[in-house]
Amino acid sequence: MQIGVVGLGRMGANIARRLMRAGHACVVHDADPATTQALAAEGATAAGSLAELVAALAAPRTVWVMLPAGDVTESALAELIGLLSPGDTVIDGGNTYWKDDVRRAKTLADRGLSYLDIGTSGGVWGLERGYCLMIGGDKAVVERLDPIFRALAPGRGDIPETRHREARESTAEQGYLHCGPNGAGHYVKMIHNGIEYGMMQAFAEGFDILRNAASPRLPEEMRLDLDVADIAEVWRRGSVVTSWLLDLTAEALAADPALSHYSGHVADSGEGRWTVEAAIEQATPAEVLTSALYTRFRSRQDHTFAEKVLSAMRAGFGGHREPK
Repeated sequence: MQIGVVGLGRMGANIARRLMRAGHACVVHDADPATTQALAAEGATAAGSLAELVAALAAPRTVWVMLPAGDVTESALAELIGLLSPGDTVIDGGNTYWKDDVRRAKTLADRGLSYLDIGTSGGVWGLERGYCLMIGGDKAVVERLDPIFRALAPGRGDIPETRHREARESTAEQGYLHCGPNGAGHYVKMIHNGIEYGMMQAFAEGFDILRNAASPRLPEEMRLDLDVADIAEVWRRGSVVTSWLLDLTAEALAADPALSHYSGHVADSGEGRWTVEAAIEQATPAEVLTSALYTRFRSRQDHTFAEKVLSAMRAGFGGHREPK
């Protein structure tokens, strides 16, 4: 299939690359012409503007927008609405607030355009590992674009099958899922990231306790000199807390057990806040997720080893750099 990709940052460029590897034709555009040309050198068709990108696509067109949530995405969508024709589809694969998706879908529908919101997880490793896709929008549109989603998703891989799912007919085992109507994709991704905050915080605090087992605040006979890098590694081998986040932590600790290259300043990209807001709206208790979000706020004032562990994980899975 042919698809346009707008925004060639850490994930957008690799989404285009993975699609091209699967035989799909990509027309790409980025605000940085050099970035666009770099993808063109790998086989994509370069577009110097959104107008050029739309003109290079055959109807019905599909444009995947991979830009930061907020004004940048809103501006790109507004321009695309004026360029596309009825029957075309716009996909927002960034971390957008799900209520904005509901509003946008109505605006595009008035113009005869389809809109899909796709929560995309995989970070900078998605090119090789594939992307977990959480999709919201019209079922018929999702089914028509299935080859795109199947190419981006990781597939079954070597993950064991889940028992008791024999009667279910779902693409979930392939790593992508139509979650529901517009807004559902980014809603599911929002909660996914909220959970991620909590999981990361649990690892961070646990390793902080391990590191401080030799604290001079403890009686000398109660001090334990523990190798946190080896502990992270042994937990990767058969432990119930085995996970990709633990893999990233083990790698960072093996390279630098003190994590001296990390400041401990931990940013939040919005989804954690939105998750807590959703919990408040529903009156659903979410103590761990809320605490994890507040800890990120505190990390910008003082830094502990736990925050350095968080920084290391974020750099590992998403290529997130710390503020200067």
